[in-house]
Amino acid sequence: MTRTEEFEDLRPLLFSIAYRILGSVSEAEDAVQETWLRFEASTTEPVSAKAFLSAVVTRISIDVLRSARLRREEYVGPWFPEPLLTDPYEDPERSAELADSVSMAALLLLERLSPLERAAFVLRDVFGFGFDEIASTVGRSEAACRQLVVRARRHMDEGRPRFDADRREREELASRFFEAFREGDVEGLRELLAADVHLVGDGGGKAPQWSRAIFGADKVARLLAAVVPPLLRLGVVVEACELNSEPGAIFRDRDGGVLNTWALEILDGQIQAIRAVTNPDKLTHVGPLADAWSLTRQFQDQRRHDTGTAGAE
Repeated sequence: MTRTEEFEDLRPLLFSIAYRILGSVSEAEDAVQETWLRFEASTTEPVSAKAFLSAVVTRISIDVLRSARLRREEYVGPWFPEPLLTDPYEDPERSAELADSVSMAALLLLERLSPLERAAFVLRDVFGFGFDEIASTVGRSEAACRQLVVRARRHMDEGRPRFDADRREREELASRFFEAFREGDVEGLRELLAADVHLVGDGGGKAPQWSRAIFGADKVARLLAAVVPPLLRLGVVVEACELNSEPGAIFRDRDGGVLNTWALEILDGQIQAIRAVTNPDKLTHVGPLADAWSLTRQFQDQRRHDTGTAGAE
């Protein structure tokens, strides 16, 4: 097997490691590309291509994360990971860990960890690397790496929800939610939302979004039901799909351009959170982008028209 073939065979794993450490599709892809350049330039043949490449992509990701954390402190509004349409790496023996670790909720919990804790946790608990491999990767002793993982697990466990629904139940509930959303059914939406549900958007100051998070089943249900009629008349399509191994949707304009994505956090048979990513910088990998500002102006005009028509009647 050539170096190119070895690398391509391991690319899904390398991307999946980098994405979980960075929470960014674009940065993960860059880290994988840099890993290839270093592998190609290396004059020695590693004993294990998997161990070598995994270590390189992890070190690159740690360095990128350290600089990214400074930028995120200046980020405008809430910061969410870039939505992931499909995780390219599959391992039947670790499918549950892989799916759980890529959810929006899990990635936001990972943001609380230091770069070394995050890398050690991802390598150990998600991908099953040995402590000797992790120690070699991050330049710490095995004992120190065990402590990194213990601290990371404690932080992760403190933030994890106590109840979860199985995949089929989540998909069925999400289907009912989007059906009620398309119909503007306030009562139908309210029944599916947790009492303390929150709706929050990540626009990064570069796209239209709610001025603040919306809390409570009644407020969220009424807001969602109110925006449906004008959106549908403007040709907006709600494309239900899986994002970050969770039920979600891609919103597109009449020409198929991407407006935003929604990820639903479903726990204990109810929707606990709706996280919308509207920042165009985080959506380029999803597809061609729509002009969200133009659509917002059309939406506002449509709402004013609807209000005027209702008043006239």
